[in-house]
Amino acid sequence: MEDNSKNTQKDNNGSSPKNANGNKKSGYNLWWIYALIFIPLITLYLMNDSSSTKEVGWTEFQQMVRDNVFDEMTVFNRKNVLEATVKKDRYPDVFKQEAVKASELGVKVTVRIPSADKFSDFYDRAVSENNISARVTYRESDDMFWNILVSIGPFALIILIWFFLMRRMSGGVGSGGGMGVFNVGKSKAQLFDKDGTNKVTFKDVAGLSEAKQEVEEIVSFLKNPGKYTELGGKIPKGALLVGPPGTGKTLLAKAVAGEANVPFFSLSGSDFVEMFVGVGASRVRDLFRQAKEKAPCIVFIDEIDAVGRARGKSANMNANDERENTLNQLLTEMDGFGSNSGVIILAATNRADVLDKALLRAGRFDRQIHVELPDLNERKEIFAVHLRPIKRDESVDTDFLARQTPGFSGADIANVCNEAALIAARNGKKFVQKDDFMSAVDRIVGGLEKRSKIMTERERRSIAYHEAGHASLSWLLEFANPLVKVTIVPRGKALGAAWYLPEERQITTREQLLDEMCATLGGRAAEELFLKAISTGASNDLERVTKQAYAMVVYFGMSIKMPNLNYYDSTGQDWGFTKPYSEDTAKIIDREVQNIVNEQYERAKRMLSEYAEKHNRLAELLLKSEVIYTEDVEHIFGKRAWVSRSEELMEIQNGENGKTDDAGV
Repeated sequence: MEDNSKNTQKDNNGSSPKNANGNKKSGYNLWWIYALIFIPLITLYLMNDSSSTKEVGWTEFQQMVRDNVFDEMTVFNRKNVLEATVKKDRYPDVFKQEAVKASELGVKVTVRIPSADKFSDFYDRAVSENNISARVTYRESDDMFWNILVSIGPFALIILIWFFLMRRMSGGVGSGGGMGVFNVGKSKAQLFDKDGTNKVTFKDVAGLSEAKQEVEEIVSFLKNPGKYTELGGKIPKGALLVGPPGTGKTLLAKAVAGEANVPFFSLSGSDFVEMFVGVGASRVRDLFRQAKEKAPCIVFIDEIDAVGRARGKSANMNANDERENTLNQLLTEMDGFGSNSGVIILAATNRADVLDKALLRAGRFDRQIHVELPDLNERKEIFAVHLRPIKRDESVDTDFLARQTPGFSGADIANVCNEAALIAARNGKKFVQKDDFMSAVDRIVGGLEKRSKIMTERERRSIAYHEAGHASLSWLLEFANPLVKVTIVPRGKALGAAWYLPEERQITTREQLLDEMCATLGGRAAEELFLKAISTGASNDLERVTKQAYAMVVYFGMSIKMPNLNYYDSTGQDWGFTKPYSEDTAKIIDREVQNIVNEQYERAKRMLSEYAEKHNRLAELLLKSEVIYTEDVEHIFGKRAWVSRSEELMEIQNGENGKTDDAGV
């Protein structure tokens, strides 16, 4: 620990600063390389002349013109300079002892003339007096820089483009750092150092009490490893966070890093995937090399199923060799650490069933931590965390909000709080109220209201009787979920919607499943019974009921003719090419499913016929007000005869632990 802190301090205060990924920046500027290349090129060009040039005076030049020694003369007007090419047979007359060199390279004579006009007068007299055959041309100027640019410009441009491309490929400045061809095998992990300001602790993670207990031991390992190694224990190699999306797996991993006060490498499983062969394995090696240098530290791999999927699971399909090589390298690195290296691997996935068994074995991921959807008390804690920055009035009750959001994950609850604040701001309120939260829940669950959708009076009546059928049966059946709200205002793709408060139970009996199916079929039954016509509005209800009936027969073994049978393969070894039962059994399954659905449909019609007058009152009230609540149903049907077990437990908990819950919030 001390050595690592010293090294970090030296890197931060020394002359070689580090970038965000912990790599040292270049200590030189590439423009010096460009200068070292171009200066010799220009020098060589200036020194290497393909002809021999001699500068003469104006008087000497006049005599040479009279002697007709020049083949061609060029006058540069602006510079008052003349350049003349000597005839080959007159080289000895001009260069004397240098005639041999001149004959090989060619001869040019330069002279500074008084002006172009005076040269023209002199040349005209010389032509008239002597037989002169030299050609004369006039130019405005001769720019040496332009000549150099034209001569070496294309080569310089090619060299510049080559350096630019090489610099981009090597991940230089402006290339995205580490994304170039030469850095393609480097790890893409983001390093969150222990000295960072944005730390997440367990106080920022609401709920997840069991999961936090599991990871607290990992934090204790990192804080005080000697306590365990003295007794012969070994620090665990890795922990796998398993759970549905949005339950806080990534947040929990960050909290572990914040509590342990160690460096934290974060990356996704897809960061190992690349089109080049061998890149994934190279990135794995580079990641673990950096982790060993920063030990003790935590490496967090999110969505590890992208790289850790089971190898060769399909017998008739070729596996992805590159992905398998990456997984093999990951397996080797995880089981190749020293016993107490201080590097712990955290990974998260919501598809643990597809992971390779070698990845899940002890010695790699020693423990699996299940992060499930929050229950009632955990939802209270999560609401308390997300309600801190929101300005709300006294009407907002966390206990009520927790009851209205069963099955919501932590991410869903955060979305509810944010949506409620947006709704309140849209309506010009100074505080967020209870109605805003209810509207936010409705918006997330059912979708946006579409009051502008055109519907005929007959369609509205059909929807009202349909939804009233659901509401009536859910109130009358013992195990059906109690009603919270019903509306015939279109939301999302639905023309009508009903919200219920499902009981939070771990197992479900056959009677409970049948009551739920009967309540779901109440809408279609009400249409047939009271309107004498059925519509397509019950398609979603029929889909849910059919799937539930097939699950009862095929998975749960709740069929009368096929009891205690389950055709579901939870191990994932079934290739899925054939059914695990015969065609005769399939016919029996179809008949059993049909019988179950028909029985519950007839049961729904019998109950609605018995309470027809109250159902029709409820439907008419729904047509009039468009939205009804629990109080409206209770006013028509009376107090619900059935009290769910969850309601009893919540009342007991509120009576015994009310003070504790308030203090925690």
